[in-house]
Amino acid sequence: MRFCTLASQVLICYLSLLAFRGKPLLVAVHADSDPAPVLDIKGHNIQTGVEYWILPVIRGRGGGLTLATTGNRNRSICPLDVVQEQQEVSNGLPLTFSPVNLKIGVVRLSTDLNIKFSTSAAVTICLNTSKVWKLDNLDESTGQRFVTTGGVEGNPGPKTISNWFKIEKYDKDYKLVFCPTVCNFCKVICGDVGIYLEGGVRRLVLSKVPLKVMFKRV
Repeated sequence: MRFCTLASQVLICYLSLLAFRGKPLLVAVHADSDPAPVLDIKGHNIQTGVEYWILPVIRGRGGGLTLATTGNRNRSICPLDVVQEQQEVSNGLPLTFSPVNLKIGVVRLSTDLNIKFSTSAAVTICLNTSKVWKLDNLDESTGQRFVTTGGVEGNPGPKTISNWFKIEKYDKDYKLVFCPTVCNFCKVICGDVGIYLEGGVRRLVLSKVPLKVMFKRV
């Protein structure tokens, strides 16, 4: 009878030990369920608030991204629009990424984020205009939705719905996407960010053909 009691105690202790050792495994599985981090060209995680260049993977069709005044506008010069540099050798202007949850510290795939040109680098005539990206209203002359600036950083919700973008995998590289999920009841138009050639200017626009991009730390 003593043997049975001792054996039972050993079994209970063994099961308790397994349960205790199993807890970290459950935490690890939960952590792995987070979206994968976005990597720069050196394989490092992209960090929030750190400056990067967004560069095209396919060479020979322009360089990095910058700001410009474009034609066919029914509004004032400001805010400036997001375009691709004509010269392939140009990296464009540095940008920073601000995910909806800034506490994470790392930019992850399929996560709502603000994209903003560096204030120090983006010295333009529109000094009082935000350099945060946003999707503009439908351009009636072209039937396109262009990416411009003048957006609001943070404050996720229906009033800032046009200011949130995402980074998604595209083959072995990445693409920029507009499909915000910061508002559960808002109806949004989703699409990839590509290039629209207008008068020799390579404007960023919602497109069926995404611009394949990579990220280089400044």
